[in-house]
Parts: sequence; structure tokens; C-alpha cells
Amino acid sequence: MLKERMLEGKLYQEKLVSAEQAVAAIVAGDDIIVPILPGDPPALLDALEKRNDLSNNRLFQMLSSRPFMKKDPTQLKVISVFLGGGDRKGFTSGEVDLLPNHFSDTPQLLEEITSQRVVMATVSPMDENGYFSLGTNCDYAAPLMKTAEKIILEVNKYMPRTYGLNQVHISQIDYVIENHKPLPEAVIPTITEKDRIIGNYVAEMIKDGDSIQIGFGAIPNAVMESLLNHKDLSIYTEMFPDKLVDLYESGAVTNINRKDYPGKSTATFAFGTKRLYDFMHENENLLMLPVDKTNDIRNISGTEELVAINATVEIDFLGQCNSEKVGTTYWSSTGGQAEFGIGARMVTGGRSIICLHSTTKNDQVSKIVSTLAPGTPISTSKNDIDYVVTEYGVAKLRGKTIRERTQALIDIAHPNFREQLQEDAKNMGYIL
Repeated sequence: MLKERMLEGKLYQEKLVSAEQAVAAIVAGDDIIVPILPGDPPALLDALEKRNDLSNNRLFQMLSSRPFMKKDPTQLKVISVFLGGGDRKGFTSGEVDLLPNHFSDTPQLLEEITSQRVVMATVSPMDENGYFSLGTNCDYAAPLMKTAEKIILEVNKYMPRTYGLNQVHISQIDYVIENHKPLPEAVIPTITEKDRIIGNYVAEMIKDGDSIQIGFGAIPNAVMESLLNHKDLSIYTEMFPDKLVDLYESGAVTNINRKDYPGKSTATFAFGTKRLYDFMHENENLLMLPVDKTNDIRNISGTEELVAINATVEIDFLGQCNSEKVGTTYWSSTGGQAEFGIGARMVTGGRSIICLHSTTKNDQVSKIVSTLAPGTPISTSKNDIDYVVTEYGVAKLRGKTIRERTQALIDIAHPNFREQLQEDAKNMGYIL
């Protein structure tokens, strides 16, 4: 054992280089893949951006923690698999492209469309057995490391060591750099009265012993605040947000009913504050799994009593949800919303809940609309919609006809818009 540790330590020192030396190994035609923030490697990306000799390279990223690289596209094309603050403006300006996908498909999809793959990621320091942990991440990066031509790691002591299928051994690595800086943290959104009302409605739909999938944002945070007194909840999710720590500390989460991973919460990535990262560090009750496992509809559908909670931008009378564009601006992408929506309705006792405020722009614009504008992406289809919740109530759409769901949505619209929505529905023949 001592001999193995000495060998692993020697390997580490042999592979330890500067960020500039590491990215120098990237050659023309290489496709570079980085994990979701906070797993993307800032020092390596900074060094990559400084290179002026790249040729026919592509960078695949998701929710980047830094502004997008403004490079000549003949040198480097930036492709996002889910737009975030770092690359949203780049898509609008034409300097970043967006790859449509279901989140669970990203490992296979990226393997199909890329060649000469280079995976770069931030990891926790190497343990005594020579393993690094992807920490807050597993997502698509961990599975793609199995077939990558090169793996370059950025070791950061602030990255929590987590457990699951996100471990990589020093023998698999080509280069290692060190960059010890605090991880990027999420800004905790302010919860409004509307959020609290929606949160209470959703919490009333969740029973003790249920499994939940939930993400980040004001409405999800309000939901989690309303779940603090629940019992024996299980966490089966794609993103692990800060507020889930509160559910652990209140005793609401026990994962006692999980059959696949008894006593464990599962996620594919996490993003929050230092409090979350500290909670995750060496926490054996949390497993990080690849997204092709967490978001696979076949796995989701095998989770009993699963409640999937997601948000949308707007919804039309048919029940079609646009969760990706705000006006004419492409804001994000599908993520796992469609997968969990389909999976949850296949679950025994499962429920899929879509949440949204009834209006936007200070109650000047209704988010329940008669029809989506031309060119609007549909994130959740009319055939997969289940429950919809606004601050004005809950509409059960699954099992309802078009006329029935149209009226149900009008009933939870803002009162200022109900008359116009009724008129629109009559003109469309949806209400007689």
C-alpha cells in the first residue's frame, strides 16, 4: 500500500504543470469539454483563451462561470448545451451557438459529434489512493472521461470531495495543475409573496415519504421552505441546490424509502454557496451520478412517489410550456424538464408540477397565453403536462380535454387578463 501511494505521488508530480503548459497539449481539431459550473476550470480556460494558435477547435460548455471566449471561430467555436449568464449574450450576438438536447443525452450526444476529445475539469485534491473527485459535478464530464484522448485537471482545495461515479485516478490523467480559489457561488434569490403562495400550493401536493426533484430559484426555494416540516422525503434530482441543506437539517430528508440507493440523495451537479459545498464535503449520504443515469426516463420512472417540480416562462391553452425564451431572447435550454415531466407521470403515484407567476413586468404581461408566438421552443409538450401552479391556484391538466384545460388555465391566470383570455379562447373555438 505504501509503495502504491509513493507511485501515485510520483505520478502526480510528473504530471503537475502550469496551466499554460497543460493547454499547450491541445492541438488543432481537438474538441474541449468542460463540466457545469462550478466544475469548469477557470485557470485552464483563461490559459486557453490566451492561445492565438488554435485551429478548428470547439469548446462545449454548460452554465459557464465566466464570460464566453471571444475567439475567431476558425480558431475556436464556443457551443453551449444550456445557456447561462456567461454565454447568453454570446448567443444573441452570434458568437456562441446552442446545441439542442435532452440533458440525459449529453454524454452520448457529445461522444457522437466530437472527436479528439479533451476533458478539462476542476477537482478536489487527490486522496491517499490516487483518486480525484469531480466534487460538485458528475454530469456529462465523468462518463466522457472514459473515452477522452486527453484529461486535464485543475486541482482546487475548495472543491468538496464527494462520492459516487465522479472519481478519476491519477493514472488516467495527462496533466494536472493547481489553482486554489473559492468556488463560484450562487446569488440566493429573494423570495416574494407570490413565490411563497406558489410554494405553499406545491408543498400541499407533496406527501410525507415522497421523492422530489427540484432545482434552483425563488419558487423552488419557497417550495423547500414549505417542506421543512415534512417527513421522510427522498431526493432524486439533477441539481442539488442550497435549500436542500435546510431540509436535511430539519429532518425532512431521510431517503428512507429509496430502493436503488437506500439512505442516499442523488444528483448530477450542484451549485450554491459555501454552505452547500461544506455540506457536500465527504458526505456519504450524497451520491453524484452521471446525467445519463439521473435523468434517464427509465430510471426516473422506477422511482416511486416522485414529484418533479420545475418552472416555465409561459404556457399556452394547450398546455405547451416555453421554458427557454424570454420574448425574442434565447435564455436557456430544455435541461431535464421534459425528462422528469415524462418520467414522473410514469411513476406509481408520481406527479409533475410546472410553476410560474401568472404575470411579468409588474403585472403588465400575462404568462398564461392563448398561443405561443411563432418560433417559440416547446420545452414541455401538451401531452406531458400534468399540474400547473400559479399564485392563483392549481390546474390539473393531465386527463383534461383542450376546452377543459383552457378553462382551468384561465382560472389560475391573473384576474386582469381572464376576460381577454376568455375572449381569445372563444375566438379560437376552445371555449364555446
